[in-house]
Amino acid sequence: MSGDRIELRGLRVLGVCGALPEERDRPQPLEVDLDVEADLAAAGRSDDLADTVDYGALAAAAVRVATDERFTLLERLATRIAEEVGADGRVTSVTVVVRKLRPPVAVDLGTAGVRVTWPGPERPASRPETTRRRAFLGLGSNLGDRQARLREAVAGLPDVVAVSPVYESEPVGGPPGQPLYLNAVVELATGLDPRALLEVAQGLEEAASRRRTEPDGPRTLDVDVLLVGDLQVCEPDLVVPHPRMYERRFVLAPLADIAADLVPAGWEERARGAVRLVGTL
Repeated sequence: MSGDRIELRGLRVLGVCGALPEERDRPQPLEVDLDVEADLAAAGRSDDLADTVDYGALAAAAVRVATDERFTLLERLATRIAEEVGADGRVTSVTVVVRKLRPPVAVDLGTAGVRVTWPGPERPASRPETTRRRAFLGLGSNLGDRQARLREAVAGLPDVVAVSPVYESEPVGGPPGQPLYLNAVVELATGLDPRALLEVAQGLEEAASRRRTEPDGPRTLDVDVLLVGDLQVCEPDLVVPHPRMYERRFVLAPLADIAADLVPAGWEERARGAVRLVGTL
């Protein structure tokens, strides 16, 4: 490692990041610092922009992530910025600091932030990648701003490679008079096992203030682990593949849009319920 470093300080952006309802409804002011390690010796000799890493491009990448994506945690936002900046092959290490300039706490606190280093000591670039599997999660919401809830869930998921179109469907079971659901399916390429994915799903539901007051009742967010490669799990709180996914049109329709190879032939005739395509996230 050369020890050379590009430093960016005090990048101000507006982004959606937070677990509180008021933080999810509107962007808030954030400040980003970047320490980008790269070999700058050639640029020092040549005085040629082509021989260095353009700090304007680094700043633009950070702004793009913070403004175009939505996050629950600062940790995830900082990691995504680090991943984007680190995608430049000349970059060997990135340290990202992200601060909330108006942290929503009941004390006199100037800023609240996190510091993330990529690739980090626990995941060195030379270490072989963890085996990744195709995993699919089903998302649903029928309370509040349903589409915003689905967008926030997608933004909070790791290793997303595809997101289905959004479908509207009637509730299955539960009390009468519930609002209609919006549903989507997300594909991940992940090293997480089914139990870890369940924990991610439950964390997203908790961040969306889901309340389990009655079986099959309305919910701000529902996240189901549908498939994780060819793994099978049968435990009291987790069954994979999801035991009812092949009966439900609101699961199979979006799944077919992004992974037609995984839906059974003739599912359109056998799946229950009706759905209506409403758009994309």
